[in-house]
Amino acid sequence: MRVAVLADVHANLPALDAVLHDVEAHGADRIVLLGDIAGGPLPAETLDRLAALGERAVWVHGNGERELVDAFDGKPGKDRNAADAAVCAALIGQRHRDRLAGLPMTVTLDVDGLGPVLFCHATPRRDDEFVLVDSPIARWRAVLDGVGEGLVVCGHTHMPFDRLAGGRRVVNPGSVGMNYGPAGAYWALLGDGGVQLRRTAYDARAAAARIEAGPHPQAAWWAEQYVTKPYGDADALEAFTELARD
Repeated sequence: MRVAVLADVHANLPALDAVLHDVEAHGADRIVLLGDIAGGPLPAETLDRLAALGERAVWVHGNGERELVDAFDGKPGKDRNAADAAVCAALIGQRHRDRLAGLPMTVTLDVDGLGPVLFCHATPRRDDEFVLVDSPIARWRAVLDGVGEGLVVCGHTHMPFDRLAGGRRVVNPGSVGMNYGPAGAYWALLGDGGVQLRRTAYDARAAAARIEAGPHPQAAWWAEQYVTKPYGDADALEAFTELARD
């Protein structure tokens, strides 16, 4: 089995479409959706596109799914993402909410040549925990305590890496829809005994126009911040280093 891993789509439908085209070209059997799928400018359209994948898609929840369901249900948000979740919740329907509710926090799949692989959004123990490519081994050991799989694939920080961490291999595919660093939509392909960190190019200007034509009230701002003029990886890493102390 070959597995494509798509993390942090953030409702950037043009980026997702470009990656799905690439995924088909590489013959992936399963597509793992690693959370933070719909928090962005085109949430309903993105969820509908992914639902059409049927049983090929394996869904994992991130903090974004939890926050979006809570906002849809009218529960008061307590973190910095609450306002964004409320905006996106107003753009989805009951069927979208129901698909996101109750998704697992981790999934394990047997991948050809790699064996059992654990997939999660942030860490196996929390959907909002920050661990980084340069986090100390002691931090990684605490995060992965009790995990039996030799390979863990996580997202959340939007920056790709592949490293050893306390006797296990940890891979982050990067973000499909909200990358930090060089332009493109990032994902990973697992199988045949290896891990490929991939980047799919897409037309940022056309994507921004599609986003701006959508229903999100801050669509133009979102497109500029995350598509046409995205943050650099150094800036993001500096900000996340502070969050990783929590």
